[in-house]
Amino acid sequence: MTVQTTEKNRDFHKLLKQNGLKVTPHRLRVLNEITHKNAAISQPDLEKIVGKEIDRVTLYRILSSFEEKGIVHKIFDLHGTATYAICTSDCTENHHHDQHVHFICSVCNSVYCLQEISLPKIPLPSHFTLHSIALNAVGLCDHCQKDAD
Repeated sequence: MTVQTTEKNRDFHKLLKQNGLKVTPHRLRVLNEITHKNAAISQPDLEKIVGKEIDRVTLYRILSSFEEKGIVHKIFDLHGTATYAICTSDCTENHHHDQHVHFICSVCNSVYCLQEISLPKIPLPSHFTLHSIALNAVGLCDHCQKDAD
């Protein structure tokens, strides 16, 4: 129920350069914070962590450029807050390939990428174009389950 280790250990300097983004301390810091957790992280939580170094507008622009380039993907939690998780190396600027289940804990509201669970192909009528699929499973994460027992 975590981001794959290989994705956490990616070379972020190379990743930024490959996506036509300048390597800056702010961008590297945001990538490190996003991959530091086992769950997706929201912009408000990122602001609390990096707020003294990176202002809100800059953080928003960084996250937007990362999402546009296929570096992170956005998942909405149970309260409608956008959370961000690192994409797999298969994602590109033109298409996110992070088509997997997201698990949202109904107690702590943490959002986890379940990359090992692929989404089924959905047959659409010929005049429809699929851009993305979002499937969220809601329940108790292992931490909250232990607290409940």
